[in-house]
Amino acid sequence: MTTPPMTPTPRAPLSQQRAARRPARRHTGGAGAIALAPLLAFGLTACGSGSPAGGSGEAASDSAGSETASGDLTPITVGAIPIGDVAPIHVGVQEGFFEDEGLDVDVVNTSGGAIAVPGVVAGDYDFAFGNTVSLMVARDQGLPLTYVANGTTTTGEEGADFAAVVALEDSELDSTADLQGHTSSSNNLLNIGDTSIRQAVDNAGGDGAEMDFIELAFGDAAAAVQNGQVEAALVLEPYLTQSLDAGLKAVSWPYAEAHPELDIGGYFTSEDTLDQRPEDVEAFTRAMRRSMEFSQENPEVVREVIGEYTEIDPEVLERITLPRFKTDFSREAMAALGDSAVKYGVIDDAPNLDALLPEETP
Repeated sequence: MTTPPMTPTPRAPLSQQRAARRPARRHTGGAGAIALAPLLAFGLTACGSGSPAGGSGEAASDSAGSETASGDLTPITVGAIPIGDVAPIHVGVQEGFFEDEGLDVDVVNTSGGAIAVPGVVAGDYDFAFGNTVSLMVARDQGLPLTYVANGTTTTGEEGADFAAVVALEDSELDSTADLQGHTSSSNNLLNIGDTSIRQAVDNAGGDGAEMDFIELAFGDAAAAVQNGQVEAALVLEPYLTQSLDAGLKAVSWPYAEAHPELDIGGYFTSEDTLDQRPEDVEAFTRAMRRSMEFSQENPEVVREVIGEYTEIDPEVLERITLPRFKTDFSREAMAALGDSAVKYGVIDDAPNLDALLPEETP
């Protein structure tokens, strides 16, 4: 990082800059650096627990558009997987954007939606990060969840995105259409990974139904391709950069090819929170939008922050492709993804986007 203007003193890490004036915070999701986890490990079958939603019931129910009468910030708990995609919320905390809205945000590390979804439903988390297909599945199952802020979006550029399907360099697979009739891995089945790949194959003129998938964690995918366990594999950063370094080739960029405006994940809450605590939601949304804009404009800050809560090798971190961080969801892209989710049996009915997306979504 560069030093601040007019002073020779190097800037302290962002995590220290706000410490003196930020209220004491809980640390409930584990301590220390945490290895990069898959974005899409977002099941809906198990239930977990997190820290209580902001302390006492009385404090948690106060509207938080501004500071409370005592001058304290209103505590908000957010469940988020410790991955690069959630960097903007950490940036927002460290830059003071949530403080400016009267909020003390506690980001609690989760292992995925098996904790985050029921955690929000039960009120353990006020908000949580989750991928878009998982929220479609949740609503399809009758869970009253809704997005309040976007989180991460494809770059929209084939050859320069943060997700790709990789294969051996000498593989007959050279393009997205070639995937028809072959097998790929995805870190979760019947979720955004395999759905977006099938959609990309359809868009390339093939038939996404003529594919098979096996479930493999991103960290195991490259080795599975190299040893012949699977013909192709979906990998996200930093595993994508590491896979290309290992000699594999990218044959498809499914997020960008499914739709150039495809939103991969965002921050959601329950309809009860939306109805009963609108000022909290509005304050959180304003701060998140500011965090998203700042993160998109300052990729060097994003990389610095990711390095503080993950264990990515610094040399690799400098080379990974970051997601696009934009404030608004794309209704068109979400509708297309929902149609594919119905087509391939992930959900029964097309998602109600008016209920799933923020009201202001164009």
